[in-house]
Amino acid sequence: MIIRTGALNEVTIDPELGIARVGAGSIWDPVVAAAGEHGLAALHGSSPDVGVAGYSLGGGLGWYARKLGLQANNLTAVVMVTPDGDLVRADEHENGDLFWALRGGGGNFGVVTALEFRLHPIESAYAGWLVWDVTRAHDVLRGYEEWAAGAPDEVSTSFRILNVPPLPEVPEPFRGRSLAVIDGAVLGSDEYGADVLQALRALRPEMDTFGRMPAPALARLHMDPEGPTPAVGTSTVLGRLGEAGIETFVEAAGVGPQSGLIMAELRQLGGAVGRPAIGGGALSHIEGDYVFMSVGIAATPELAAASHTATHGLLAALEPWSTGRNYLNFAESRVEAGTAFDTDQLDLLRAVRAAYDPDEVMVANHRLS
Repeated sequence: MIIRTGALNEVTIDPELGIARVGAGSIWDPVVAAAGEHGLAALHGSSPDVGVAGYSLGGGLGWYARKLGLQANNLTAVVMVTPDGDLVRADEHENGDLFWALRGGGGNFGVVTALEFRLHPIESAYAGWLVWDVTRAHDVLRGYEEWAAGAPDEVSTSFRILNVPPLPEVPEPFRGRSLAVIDGAVLGSDEYGADVLQALRALRPEMDTFGRMPAPALARLHMDPEGPTPAVGTSTVLGRLGEAGIETFVEAAGVGPQSGLIMAELRQLGGAVGRPAIGGGALSHIEGDYVFMSVGIAATPELAAASHTATHGLLAALEPWSTGRNYLNFAESRVEAGTAFDTDQLDLLRAVRAAYDPDEVMVANHRLS
């Protein structure tokens, strides 16, 4: 039986407390807009139409993460129907074991109906894109890695190689090209943002859109496709690449739109993401330098096969730089839960599952057993 929660899409903002209460069927777009009306921001991700519940229960890595941590650790309460049919609330005062497990442990424990989480007083950010032709990718990624290692917590970015298809809806400067892109956001003044980005701008991008941006607009900064999109992908957590890793990444990713590989991304870690959150949940932080993700389009069987080959080939090529960990929100296929948690954490998650769902009625996307 598949349970859809799409009708549970209410959004309530308490501007005095800085708390949002969101139904489990809501996507991020209306939440971001509602919070923005009060000069507040949620720790949303890079896609406006991603579900709040799945994103939040699995971690939640967004444009403010290196300063404010993962969305999972900004949850203040979760309302859930247990497999026995009981409606329970989990927060720091009630059902603390369940509250810990839900913050990173995903949908393994019951049917979530609502979430409450902290909002932050952010009205705008210094955000945008830096764009180069893919022929510059090697030099840009080398410079990016050096810059990222010492970047302040106030900046969260990604590096991507985009193989853009020659479609009429794609803006002319990008259509049919392979590009190297750095996008992200800096919390602080324009002067501070410009200072933070100085070393990246010294790499002479052909396009620079960084500037003051209202916080709600950051939900579409990454320009992820909205609506159902047939795709395949791979992901893992990577450590520092060094020269050999940079060369491997660029060679395997910059192969043109005809390959089936549309995007290869390195999402910057470190900062608050890399430190255990005080009072955090099952996924309190992510150790590593980057979360890697690749995506290929699967609109036809032929494209699906080419995309599978390209994305899995890139993952295999980067295996020497993998930490062996996975960030489950980016995993497009089943991976072992033990690759996302320490042994002690995994044992605790399984114990909580056994307490609330001893018969394993719930079948989550990433099962604990």
